[in-house]
Amino acid sequence: MQRALSAKDLSAARRTPLIGAIPKIFIPFLTIVPGLIAIVLVPSFTQPNPTYNDAIPLLMRQLLPNGVLGVALTGLLAAFMAGMAANVSGFNTVFTYDLWRPYVVKDRSDRYYLNVGRIATVVGVLIGIGTAFIASTFNNIMNYIQSLFSYFNAPLFAVFILALFWKRATPWAGFYGLIAGILGAFAFHYIGPNLSYFYAGQTRSGGAAVNDQLVNFYGAICAVLVAWLVMLVVSTVTRPKPVEELLGLVWGEPDPNGPDVNAAKRPATWWQSPALLGYGALAVTAVLSVIFL
Repeated sequence: MQRALSAKDLSAARRTPLIGAIPKIFIPFLTIVPGLIAIVLVPSFTQPNPTYNDAIPLLMRQLLPNGVLGVALTGLLAAFMAGMAANVSGFNTVFTYDLWRPYVVKDRSDRYYLNVGRIATVVGVLIGIGTAFIASTFNNIMNYIQSLFSYFNAPLFAVFILALFWKRATPWAGFYGLIAGILGAFAFHYIGPNLSYFYAGQTRSGGAAVNDQLVNFYGAICAVLVAWLVMLVVSTVTRPKPVEELLGLVWGEPDPNGPDVNAAKRPATWWQSPALLGYGALAVTAVLSVIFL
């Protein structure tokens, strides 16, 4: 999103998330294939109660020579640090400039908000440390990530996509829709494991384990539906923004003074076409979904 907002023109902004979606399609290979290789090459990995998160470290220890192993470990640590730094930076920026300054303490000096941002950075790091302990309670990191996606990403997507295509949606509808979607996902994660449908083999008999990924996916669906329902209800009883404030932000309301209106009307070359990139990504996703269903 940040890179799209800083694009040089409208065409580049439209292509940015579509190009980024293509490598995202193949992320399952990075999470599944190393585990399959570890089953074959690392005998201890097939013992009872294998530690799934150790697949890549075990493969690195067994296959990489010492020098390359050091480079690989450095790359892993650098990736972790970069992700953490980006999350903490986003956290303190949103907290300071989107929440604290407009709603809590207004009209103060830049130095004051700089200090608030520094405090928010420390708090963000402490929250990150706390979530690491929460992650340790999951049997593998993928279940943890998918749980977070269903809690937060799904309702956020629901609010964003409905507000993008429905100009009647109000700011309060977006706020309450997001909160309701998060609560709906949390509620489903407590209800879902009690339903026999989510047990391996579709039954609780024989001590079958809960299908955590299935619970996560249905939890995300529940979050989206709840967020949409609450947004529809709240939008009917709250005042929407004037259309003049939605120009260029909502589907069907273009900004007549936008800097790239004429350029957007010119057809791009075939390899720059957002439609080709978007439908191509959907086609690849559909084919892979059918193959690995």
